[in-house]
Amino acid sequence: MDAFFASVEQHDHPELKGKPIAVGGNKERGVVAAASYEARKYGVKSAMPSAIAARQCPHLIFVKPRFERYQEISLQIRNVFQEYTDLIEPLSLDEAYLDVTENKPGLTSATVIAREIKAKIKERTGLTASAGISYCKFLAKTASDVNKPDGLFVILPEEADEYLKKMPIHRFFGIGKATAEKMKTAGIFTGGDLRKKTFADLTLRYGKSGSYYYNISRGIDQRPVKPDRERKSVSAEHTFEHNLMRIAEVKTELDQIAAVTFERYSKHGTHGRTVTIKVKYGDFKQITRSISLEENVTDLEQLSRAVHQLTDQSLIREEGIRLLGVGISNFQKMTEEDSPIQLTLNF
Repeated sequence: MDAFFASVEQHDHPELKGKPIAVGGNKERGVVAAASYEARKYGVKSAMPSAIAARQCPHLIFVKPRFERYQEISLQIRNVFQEYTDLIEPLSLDEAYLDVTENKPGLTSATVIAREIKAKIKERTGLTASAGISYCKFLAKTASDVNKPDGLFVILPEEADEYLKKMPIHRFFGIGKATAEKMKTAGIFTGGDLRKKTFADLTLRYGKSGSYYYNISRGIDQRPVKPDRERKSVSAEHTFEHNLMRIAEVKTELDQIAAVTFERYSKHGTHGRTVTIKVKYGDFKQITRSISLEENVTDLEQLSRAVHQLTDQSLIREEGIRLLGVGISNFQKMTEEDSPIQLTLNF
């Protein structure tokens, strides 16, 4: 979906259409959960502290999140998907993988299916969606970001090789901003550059992720679409250039990481009540601390309070802290069906 939370608010409140809005937070405190495309022109984006967003866009309108409404519309969208396939793997309230190789209407073109799904979503919710179409998850995800908003893009099997060679490294799904910068310092700017690296070189430099990078640069992604996969936790973490030595620094960084965690958690559409912080020290030793709340986490302030309860001076060691993380877990369990066999379908 395109700017999902913000688009829902603009649809339900026509006076907000065409205006820069941020869902979540206010001018003084909080974090942006989602930003409209009008706000994004000013550099406002999700997980940004709302005070910074207000400075970048002085006429930004802050809207209180309505997660029950977003879940309601997400269910309508899911119902559209189910008219075509039961092989649906949700990533969040507004995003999912669909395997339409064998589809209920018996259509022989994935592009036709995508167009029909987009049209039905627009008709039933008033919102636009962008679709990416290809033969594997990685390329479908890549394609979905090409023509947003209201986009549709196809990467054909015979075109994938050339497309990946030219694609900038920072646009590869699964390669984060920090990793992309490290790759650029190593002379890797495009998929073509990445492909020049050997499997041994990539795994030595990037560990287990090196295997993934080696394969996706060649358009290889064997992961099947797993219906209703079980997610056990939502988390975010950050590795620092210089080890943290003071508890005040740790608290500041944990607040920012908690904001990112909550943004991911709110999009997931489920609820958990166990909060965990992760600490990795300069000597690579790692600890975690957890607390289980009486109620599910429902807002960022509640999450921050729990994180602060877990944070004290005893976290500080002479080696310093090189990584911090915040997670939410203890979710309701979901069943996972058997993985489907990969077949073929025209694009």
